[in-house]
Amino acid sequence: MITLYTYKPAFGEPAASPFCTKAIWLLNMSGQDWQREDLADPRKMPNQKLPAIRTDGQLIHDSDNIRSHLEGLGAEFDSGLSDMEKATSRAFIRMAEEHMYFHIVADRWCNDAVWPVIRETYFDSIPKLLRKLITNKLRKSVIQGTQFQGLGRWSDDERLARLEPDLQAILTRLWLGAYLFGDRPTAADASVAAMLTNMRATPGKTLLKTRVAEDEVLCRYIDRVSDALGKQWVTDGSASLCA
Repeated sequence: MITLYTYKPAFGEPAASPFCTKAIWLLNMSGQDWQREDLADPRKMPNQKLPAIRTDGQLIHDSDNIRSHLEGLGAEFDSGLSDMEKATSRAFIRMAEEHMYFHIVADRWCNDAVWPVIRETYFDSIPKLLRKLITNKLRKSVIQGTQFQGLGRWSDDERLARLEPDLQAILTRLWLGAYLFGDRPTAADASVAAMLTNMRATPGKTLLKTRVAEDEVLCRYIDRVSDALGKQWVTDGSASLCA
């Protein structure tokens, strides 16, 4: 039995992190028996990050490494794809995880209107008297990280303009089928849809959330992937978040 260490569900999503949602969906796609254990503090994990899995005495961290391990057990996430499609899939995954993800971070951690809800949701295990003090230091380091990465230096409008070509690339691929590479989900959908659904689930009203939530094609795609790969770990009964 595989144990997935993940953040708890949040904002109607299977986990607070899109990478944990990706890992959940990959595990569901793999056909392996697994269970989840929600953690609030990842500092005891390798690299102090989640997700991670424990299996056969091994602790495997990072969603990409989890994918590789599941493939070693026989999972075929890209079954039927040509070499060219697999190459394109890899590029879409990197676009999602190395660019789209940081828009979510900026939207949630750098926005003064959104941050209080993020703080009270992500860090509710910290005693309330200490929560602001501890999390303000953490938030400052994350904001500094977005400044170093680059997106934190831009306005909301500038960030949205930078993201738009990524969204258009996704929409162009969706002309070919229900999913990015045809009529069934692949590894790229587990990554790309995990980012989109987290954008849409951000609390409050932001430009990024509005852009995704008001796009019917993107919303239908998100819901299709969520339904196909399993939402059994959502605990608050949320329905579709489309505007």
